[in-house]
Amino acid sequence: MHKSDAWILERVRDAERREEGFVALVEKYGERLYWHIRRMVHRHEDADDLLQESFIKAFEHIDRFRGESSLYTWLFRIATNEALQWLERERRRAAVDLDGVVEQMEARLEADSYFDGEEAHRLLHAAIAQLPPRQQAVFVMRYFDGLRYEEMAEILQLSVGALKASFYHAKSKIEKFVKQRLHL
Repeated sequence: MHKSDAWILERVRDAERREEGFVALVEKYGERLYWHIRRMVHRHEDADDLLQESFIKAFEHIDRFRGESSLYTWLFRIATNEALQWLERERRRAAVDLDGVVEQMEARLEADSYFDGEEAHRLLHAAIAQLPPRQQAVFVMRYFDGLRYEEMAEILQLSVGALKASFYHAKSKIEKFVKQRLHL
């Protein structure tokens, strides 16, 4: 049975019951956050590490949570920021051109035993991998997570208009990538 956010927060903020609350927090939101991160970074190991980092950050800063957004939105923002920072670090570390980065991501996807090997999925994820990190986040949130623009605006702290434009550009780049790969 899932515990309410209020129940979780009450325990996490109580030194005596903090562990119980944190376990409930991870049980309630861990899988959804994992898949959100995974869609951005593609590899299970990286997503798993970033999920742990996200929960550590949440645990360290839970006292700063003021309830102005839902607990899930706050956690989603932390996880998204962790994934975006990781993507930026990876792009800087890979001192290769964009084609090299895309080829690296495709190779990772093909080698990943946790990834569904279906060709269409592989091609879509390779296309997503070539997007700038912010566009990746927007595309993943809208396409896979099904978030409304208003929810995304709260998480990313951007305007709805900027998010719509970012999604449009991401979608256009993905379509172009797929057409090039399929020689259409």
